[in-house]
Amino acid sequence: MSTGKQLLEELRKDEELRKALAEELIPEVLRNRELRRALLLAISREMATKEDIESLRRATKEDIESLGRATKEDIESLRRATKEDIESLGRATKEDIESLRRATKEDIESLRMTTKEDI
Repeated sequence: MSTGKQLLEELRKDEELRKALAEELIPEVLRNRELRRALLLAISREMATKEDIESLRRATKEDIESLGRATKEDIESLRRATKEDIESLGRATKEDIESLRRATKEDIESLRMTTKEDI
């Protein structure tokens, strides 16, 4: 096995060795202009830009507004459905009351007739 491969194998296995190597290399990287530039470019590619953040902010705002509109529509739809249900129940209740009135009147009339016959 080559020395380079052995070194990589050792670095993969030993966290303290990796840390020590990084501590040795970082000052050298920071002294070298080209290495600093490469490091900064790599870091900057991983960072969100102001435009990225603003774009996310706009998209989030649009999503919130859209959800707000959808929620209002859902609430209004539920209001209408509830109102219709209440009106329907009101009509059904009135019909039931009228039916009971008629049945009660018929029962009263029947009792009157029976009472008259008995008298």
